[in-house]
Amino acid sequence: MSITRAPNRINRRRFAGRLVFVLGGSSSGKSEAAIRLAGRKRPRAFVATGQELDGEMAARIAHHRATRSPDWTTAEVPVELAGWFKRQGNTYRTIVVDCVTLWLSNLHGRKDNHVAITKRVTELLRAIRTISARVVIVSNELGLGLVPVERSMRAFRDLAGRVNQQIATEADEVHLVVSGIPLQLK
Repeated sequence: MSITRAPNRINRRRFAGRLVFVLGGSSSGKSEAAIRLAGRKRPRAFVATGQELDGEMAARIAHHRATRSPDWTTAEVPVELAGWFKRQGNTYRTIVVDCVTLWLSNLHGRKDNHVAITKRVTELLRAIRTISARVVIVSNELGLGLVPVERSMRAFRDLAGRVNQQIATEADEVHLVVSGIPLQLK
């Protein structure tokens, strides 16, 4: 019998911060749940990884902006999340990052390979663990649907699954949102 070991957790310094991970399918209500789970401590930042590459994405981004109260500072950070946390993270008491899947897509579009992306995730988690803010990270759960026909899409789905596992391992709380209802898994 083989024993499966949990991945190593990042060395945590004793900061007051908390990492919350919110997963869900497309249009499951995960972003709204993340805003609720983030709490009300100010100042607050919403770190958006999506880019207005077409009209449909522009409409989605506008909808998300409209659902947040005006006391949220919005930072558009499509690629350099760890750098943003290192420079700006201590400015805020509450931070929502929405979403990991779009961030991965942006990295994939830059031709970052899977090893480089995994290193970026580790760097991001380390940067988050050095601040005292409550950080809520949103991601799509892509593993519950059909297996994509295209090899590149299967590889992306697998990468997203591995990254989600990496973040969930490090997170203090993990929530899965189904039909607008968050279920706490951890």
